[in-house]
Amino acid sequence: MLGMIKNSLFGSVETWPWQVLSKGDKQDISYEERACEGGKFATVEMTDKPVDEALREAMPKVMKYVGGSNDKGIGMGMTVPISFAVFPSDGGSLQKKLKVWFRIPNEFQSNPPVPSDDSIKIEERESITVYSLQFGGYAKEADYVARAAQLRTALEGIATCRSDVYFCTGYDPPMKPYGRRNEVWLVKA
Repeated sequence: MLGMIKNSLFGSVETWPWQVLSKGDKQDISYEERACEGGKFATVEMTDKPVDEALREAMPKVMKYVGGSNDKGIGMGMTVPISFAVFPSDGGSLQKKLKVWFRIPNEFQSNPPVPSDDSIKIEERESITVYSLQFGGYAKEADYVARAAQLRTALEGIATCRSDVYFCTGYDPPMKPYGRRNEVWLVKA
């Protein structure tokens, strides 16, 4: 636990590699189209719980892994953003299912430490192209749903995005009280 706290407060922070392909503005919504690099990710899947509750359970698992709860006992440093895939239902609400994706830092991509917690899996993910909308505050499920709807509306007639999944992201530790950065990512179809 101490490693997790030390890592989130004083550890290095690496940004998930991506390239901005374009920027747009429509209906007072500013967004970016990004090509996000693939790689190895630590993942945790949660089902049968609302998104906010599932995140409260999944995030500490990922943070412990990053902080040293792994076969090497090593804190790896943070990669931001931490993203989680959500799965819309008909009508825009979210299913009781999510998958947290933490990109393994570059230093450990070739040989990531094995998680001590069996619920954490190491998975290879292909690169993806997303449309990203940034917003502030302590984001909850309702905020992500609302922002995803705004972005989807802004992209009508401009881009086609997957309707079965999108990503919600956060860049900041929970103890950061202001200047927080969150994003919603719609995956280009």
